[in-house]
Amino acid sequence: MTLDVVYLLAGVSLLLAVVLPVALSRLAISSPMVLLVAGALIGLLPLPDHVSASAVDNRAFTEHLTEVCVVVALMGVGLALDRPLDWRHRTGWKRWDATWRLLGIAMPLCIAAVAFLGWWVVGLAPAAALLLGSALAPTDPVLASDVQVAGPTALQQDQSEEEIDERDEVRFALTSEAGLNDGLAFPFVYAAIFLVVHGSVADWGLHWLAWELVGKVVVGVVLGATVGWSLAKAAFRSPWPSLRLAETGEPLLALAAVLVSYGVAELAGGYGFLAVFACAMALRSAERGHDYHVHMHQVVERLERLLTLAVLLLLGVALTNGVLDALTWPGAAVGLALVFVLRPAFGMLALRLGTRRDRIGDRTMGPREQLATAFFGVRGVGSFYYLAYATGEAAFAEVDQLWAIVAFTVTLSVLWHGVTVTPSMQWLERNRNRF
Repeated sequence: MTLDVVYLLAGVSLLLAVVLPVALSRLAISSPMVLLVAGALIGLLPLPDHVSASAVDNRAFTEHLTEVCVVVALMGVGLALDRPLDWRHRTGWKRWDATWRLLGIAMPLCIAAVAFLGWWVVGLAPAAALLLGSALAPTDPVLASDVQVAGPTALQQDQSEEEIDERDEVRFALTSEAGLNDGLAFPFVYAAIFLVVHGSVADWGLHWLAWELVGKVVVGVVLGATVGWSLAKAAFRSPWPSLRLAETGEPLLALAAVLVSYGVAELAGGYGFLAVFACAMALRSAERGHDYHVHMHQVVERLERLLTLAVLLLLGVALTNGVLDALTWPGAAVGLALVFVLRPAFGMLALRLGTRRDRIGDRTMGPREQLATAFFGVRGVGSFYYLAYATGEAAFAEVDQLWAIVAFTVTLSVLWHGVTVTPSMQWLERNRNRF
């Protein structure tokens, strides 16, 4: 494969990324599916000399590419949500009830179940099994766009800001969950790293509980919200006209917010993923009906699409160049169990536990909506980031097998959820009044 051919393939793939979202909007085929297959076909061509498609050989590159992809997606998710999180009042938290249930019940149960299956069925070492569960547990803000909210709503002439809210509870729950769980899975990734580096839990358990599980979460959220509030104040209400970017409509503020919030949180030792989402939510809370949020979201969405294109093409290339060579039938069974059994079962348990009907604000999530929310727990780019990050921090056993299981599970999720999302969401829309 010559460099000219690479340019041609990249151009054709980019064209597909631009055209496919509209062309496939009413079909049971998603853009990620097509790009993944395109990458697999590209991978069948002879690779240039000295170029390796191995995830292990390209660990650092994979880590940084997926890291950028996730943080950009988190900014897009935070800007897209029309429902604010009013942390000062109990009703504000209650309106996010489904999100807290998915994060506090479904995600830890998925981590524990996948880790147990990885240890008991696959035969992984305890640390590697815990890393597998932690990497695969969070749903993805990148590849789940088909089941997420469309974007920020601009205020109409006869509308007040209080009237701007999410009308689709399934999309809201999946979007808000994806915005938060990438950062909240990090403590469990660190637990796996500590098992390898420090050994016995008795040697690091209290530090992990106080700092990795609680401290870094608080630091990330507080710093991210502070950055977002500061940027929003400058963009909308600064006394200096040059800083009132909302008036000029300059959308690149969103990308600056991504980098500043992530960088500040990481330098302070907090979780950058949570900081970016908190920053986006703080930005969105200022002048919620202003069309400036729409402009910022559009820029972020386009960059996210380009980064997703690169990740999916590279995953497709890896699929036909040996990343699945270490996959065993027990490893594949873990991926199948997560997608088809564990996430749907734990998601339903979380949404139905302790209440007959799950109230969200003044709206009700019926049984069919609960099932759809539990079912569409898409695995994706974040899983590759966590795996690449952790294997760079500690010497895990069975690294090739971990990559194989994660690649198989993400591919399965892209294909299965890609086929089912369009008819499922259309069916929900048709039957919404029956709930």
